[in-house]
Amino acid sequence: MKCRAAALLLAGAILLAPPLDAQNGARWFSPLVADPKQPHFFATWLWITSPIVTGQVSSVGLGEDIVLARGHAHKWEMSVAAGVFSQFNMQTRSNDLINTDFVIGFPFAYRTGPLSVRARIYHQSSHLGDEFILNTNPTRVNLSFEAAELLVARDLGGLRLYGGGEYILRHEPSDLRPGLLHGGIEYRHARRVVHLGGLGDGHAFVALDIKSTQERKWRVGWSGRIGVAFRLDTGDASRLVSLQLQGYTGPAPYGQFYQENVRSVGVGVHFDL
Repeated sequence: MKCRAAALLLAGAILLAPPLDAQNGARWFSPLVADPKQPHFFATWLWITSPIVTGQVSSVGLGEDIVLARGHAHKWEMSVAAGVFSQFNMQTRSNDLINTDFVIGFPFAYRTGPLSVRARIYHQSSHLGDEFILNTNPTRVNLSFEAAELLVARDLGGLRLYGGGEYILRHEPSDLRPGLLHGGIEYRHARRVVHLGGLGDGHAFVALDIKSTQERKWRVGWSGRIGVAFRLDTGDASRLVSLQLQGYTGPAPYGQFYQENVRSVGVGVHFDL
């Protein structure tokens, strides 16, 4: 409960935080477009096939990465990144909450030329929804852990490659295996592909995020996105909004169902504030 309260308070702070451009410029390590656990604001509608739920699910996220300190000469920054990720079963009368993950971490980012690095210590805890427990009586797992992450990315024009991994430092359940490999590729089209009134110019992008966990005997989770991103000018800063088609296959990326396999396709609206 303490972790949940802290995450909700931080989410409120995020809502009141200044936009990124008001925090002195672009990020040294850009957010990962197709990573399901990248803290940002989004709402998606998914068609899911899994042992837990098969059908229509809504997945929403509240979160952001807020810069705490930055050194322009050496291109480094410290930040706090928090996210709340929830999934709802839209086929039940009350749209039952299935699961909520709370994530909070402290990334350190560094950039030199086309190379960028992110090192992060973070905490995650997962909680099942009350209605989901009452209606399905699932086997509950008290999933909670702290992990260390290191990612390295390289920009090649509109192309971006990244790779690295994580190691779980403390975990519950106690037999959770600690290793995770993480990589991906992103492409952003420089030219405008569409213009929509107040949304302005839209630029196409495609992204693939890949994770492989020791706990699942290195089974790979594939997360793909394709969409159009618009940069909204709000006067004192710009904010990014994107419309995305997305798909996923592999170990469940959220919650206490990490031993289960999930397939999903869907559409979503994503905001980077």
